[in-house]
Amino acid sequence: MSEHQPLFHTVGDTILDGSHSSVAQVIVDVPSKATNRPFDYAIPQEMKAWLEIGSRVGVPFGGRTVQGFVIGLSDTTDVPMSRLKPIQQLLDIVPPLLPDLVQLAQWMSDRYVCTLTAALQVMIPGAMKGKREKAVQLGEDAVLYMHHERLLEEHSNVDMQLPDQLALMPHKLLADSLTPKLLAYVERHEPIAADKLLQAFPDAAALIKEALQHGWLVETERIKDRIGVKKLKRVSLTVDPEQAEQAAAEIGSRARRQQELLYQLLEFDGELPLRSLNASAVKALEGKGLVVVDEVEVLRDPYADRRFKPTQPLALTEEQQGVLSRITEVLDREYAQTFLLHGVTGSGKTEVYLQAIDRCLRSGRQAIVLVPEISLTPQMVERFKGRFGSKVAVMHSRLSQGERYDEWRKIRERRVQVAIGARSAVFAPFEHIGLIIMDEEHETSYKQEETPKYHARDVAIERARLHGAVVVLGSATPSMETYYAAKLHGYEVPPSGLEQPAWDLAPLAMPTRVGGRELPPVTIVDMREQLKIGNRSMFSAPLEKALEERIERGEQTVLLLNRRGYSTFVMCRTCGYVAQCPECDISLTYHMKSGHMRCHYCGYAERAPVVCPSCESEHIRYFGTGTQRVEEQLAKRFPGIRVIRMDVDTTTEKGSHERLLAQFGERKADVLLGTQMVAKGLDFPYVTLVGVIAADSALHMPDFRAAEKTFQLLTQVAGRAGRHQLPGEVVVQTYAPEHYSIIHAAQHDYAAFASEELRHRRQQMVPPFCRLALLSMTHEQLPLLVHVAENAALRLKELAEQRGWLHAQNGSGNAIEILGPVASPIPRIKNRYRFQCIIKSKGEADLSSLMAEAMKEFDTVSKEQDVWFNVDIDPQMMM
Repeated sequence: MSEHQPLFHTVGDTILDGSHSSVAQVIVDVPSKATNRPFDYAIPQEMKAWLEIGSRVGVPFGGRTVQGFVIGLSDTTDVPMSRLKPIQQLLDIVPPLLPDLVQLAQWMSDRYVCTLTAALQVMIPGAMKGKREKAVQLGEDAVLYMHHERLLEEHSNVDMQLPDQLALMPHKLLADSLTPKLLAYVERHEPIAADKLLQAFPDAAALIKEALQHGWLVETERIKDRIGVKKLKRVSLTVDPEQAEQAAAEIGSRARRQQELLYQLLEFDGELPLRSLNASAVKALEGKGLVVVDEVEVLRDPYADRRFKPTQPLALTEEQQGVLSRITEVLDREYAQTFLLHGVTGSGKTEVYLQAIDRCLRSGRQAIVLVPEISLTPQMVERFKGRFGSKVAVMHSRLSQGERYDEWRKIRERRVQVAIGARSAVFAPFEHIGLIIMDEEHETSYKQEETPKYHARDVAIERARLHGAVVVLGSATPSMETYYAAKLHGYEVPPSGLEQPAWDLAPLAMPTRVGGRELPPVTIVDMREQLKIGNRSMFSAPLEKALEERIERGEQTVLLLNRRGYSTFVMCRTCGYVAQCPECDISLTYHMKSGHMRCHYCGYAERAPVVCPSCESEHIRYFGTGTQRVEEQLAKRFPGIRVIRMDVDTTTEKGSHERLLAQFGERKADVLLGTQMVAKGLDFPYVTLVGVIAADSALHMPDFRAAEKTFQLLTQVAGRAGRHQLPGEVVVQTYAPEHYSIIHAAQHDYAAFASEELRHRRQQMVPPFCRLALLSMTHEQLPLLVHVAENAALRLKELAEQRGWLHAQNGSGNAIEILGPVASPIPRIKNRYRFQCIIKSKGEADLSSLMAEAMKEFDTVSKEQDVWFNVDIDPQMMM
């Protein structure tokens, strides 16, 4: 670190302002393994009262200014104090990161083998991920000029040598009457962006240039938030209502607009936004001292135009009350405990959540509710806002960046006590968390696929441990890992042959629907048999008949197809040509509305061919079935049918998700057709039929969780039917009716499915009977990648052997097994070939520390040969 030059010098004793008497340990926002450690910076005197662990700062690093996070404070350093650089900016008065979040980030960095910067960055809103911009501030001569008299007075007992600044001031600055105003403005706002300074002084471009050339203004860099606080100019009365009325009467018809403005202000409690008012009337009243114009902060509230009907707690069933009592008993003890709440669809889990949150808030603590993104429906928001009103902040990706920032600020500034949101809401900056609820805990979307690749379930449990809080994991179809851990609750040592689970989970059960309503009967239709009787339609005879009956009775249907687009691939029937992405080894999906074929991995798109690009044949066929094609076939099969299609393509616009569901809730459609987003969190009283077009579409994917995901999806979507007074029915179409996941889903028998699935998992030795890491490697040249991947696998084996963990040394019960390298299931994306290794660990073999050591070595290979290495601990996606 280069030597910090003092602002001014004295003769004799040195003036110390204390800026080097304390040290901050800062993690710089430079995503690199080389910078994955704290750097020491001097704390300027003026920041000492404000700087805390968790503060966000701007610091000099590598010749530029970067954002950083304070993770420690100290009075000592291993670096000579004279070499420490000072912190340049304190970006927030209130630290955005609480101490527990800094601790949590360190835990995440260790567990998920990511940089501490990456873990810290994911905890703050995107609006606060600062960007660098050029700015100007006062130079040393300008500072002395501005404070000449004050400095002489403050240091009268010191022999100060302060030159005559007026004599030193360049002639053009001295001669311009704007100079004092310009310098005073810069001092008030420094560091200020050059364009902002020019906006304030539009006629002073030459003066600013002169000041920069002579060092009276100096260029610097500063960190600026991408989106700031929204402010609104308002007009307010400066007198009481009686005086305002008197003034309006005196003004009379002489200045009708001024009089009208005063009456408007009186009608709206003395305040109105400036933008809606007559500018000349405002200026005139301001001159008379009757009003003042100022700026006020305005929150961007995504629900400002919604009115939520207040709701009261419902009477609980015996089952619900028993579960709530268990949760509140631990809540009252302020003891960290995790529960698995296994309740069938329609069993009333949400009401239990609401009443547990109420108990939590009454104890003076806060609650976080995690919901999968696609389940965060307007209905879900309405239930929580209806119960807790303005105490609730909502955080999800469909909000604008400004709205997300303001919802986050409401939490940090203690304006709310409940946060409901998707995966990242687990980092809501509450200070006294009492309860974290994770609904639909089995959802794979709780695992982030970008760095840091954290799982919200694990992060929630760790954060609750830091707060002494309760975690409730709720699901009708728990993940195998969670179910297994709850099954072994109470065992100090697992029974022989069973792996120690990752967490201690206490099981809670709600096996019956509220009101005693039965789960809907499920009909499995073997589509192979439909083909034998000549039915080549995508709709089986039973599904078609059930649809007709619902249309006749004015009831509604939900149709699930877990595939968007029109068809899965485009092929020439003459030569066999299949349209593929030129940059990825994957076929293109045809989208009828736009007439384009798209790659759902890299985004590449091209027009669908009229003739074959290979043989020029006109026999082009669209194979497979997408949601657009189902919609088209429904219209042909049932003329006049009203269909709402809900998939990624129809819900990209802001508010479209809410709008489509509102239309369906108002019975403006007969059928809600969609991908898996229609399977979650929907509760409509007139939905009496659920149809699954192709139940086995994900069953044969190269993923050991394929059966589990199929069972979960079928169970969840089946739960949308018959939730109220009208009885429901489910029709499941499949080419694999004999598969155990489909059979048990049709029987609503989770226990039988879990028993069979766990037996398969133990035979394959996959989670929950081991932990996994996925090491991915990519490069543009396949031969080089193969060579590097083979060496990487060998090195992993060597590192495991050095620790006594290699599979062959399994006498201790601790074992690491390295599988691969092999080509990834999708072997090329964006013109980079992909290979992978799967690393299994059993017992106490520390998978994270092994991969962290390996990644340090692989980092050198990455720099030298441009091979990208990526590690995913506890992966959900194996593609």
